[in-house]
Amino acid sequence: MAGIEDNPVLRPGERQGGVGLRLAIYPGTFDPPTRGHLDILLRAGKLFDKLIVAVAENPLKSSFFSAKERLNLLKGLTEGMDNVDVEILKGLLANYAQRKGAIAIVRGLRAISDFEYEFQMALTNRRLNPQVETVFLMPSENYTFLSSTLVKNIAELGGELSAFVPPLVAESIKRKLRRK
Repeated sequence: MAGIEDNPVLRPGERQGGVGLRLAIYPGTFDPPTRGHLDILLRAGKLFDKLIVAVAENPLKSSFFSAKERLNLLKGLTEGMDNVDVEILKGLLANYAQRKGAIAIVRGLRAISDFEYEFQMALTNRRLNPQVETVFLMPSENYTFLSSTLVKNIAELGGELSAFVPPLVAESIKRKLRRK
């Protein structure tokens, strides 16, 4: 059985991404960014020296906001957070993490129903890039039920969004729906 000294990710005193820098990537479609996403982002920001919020373009999903709109929303929401950058993610996450020198991929787990998919993705990313660990964080219990899909459904039916998304996002959703 391999010990901690045999794991290339956990060599004592060694860090990727620059001298002493613990960089993590928090990927997602964030369509739209929710209070749950922000909760995970804030938790991860406390654990890592630098956090890149990577806005994914998923061709399998029909987007409400374009990648550029989501990028701008997240930049607005993270303004003043010195250790957080927001970028658009194109291509494989494992390759992106390697290019950035990340030591971790951050994923949120809301409920047991998320686990199977996230576990599969974590193992796939490990196979593609064994230098990067996946770290699972649970949001506050106030947000365990929350999803971007739920927010979009509430918005399209005229419901109140303030409990689910920050004001910047709520206004952007309302503006977008008025244009439809």
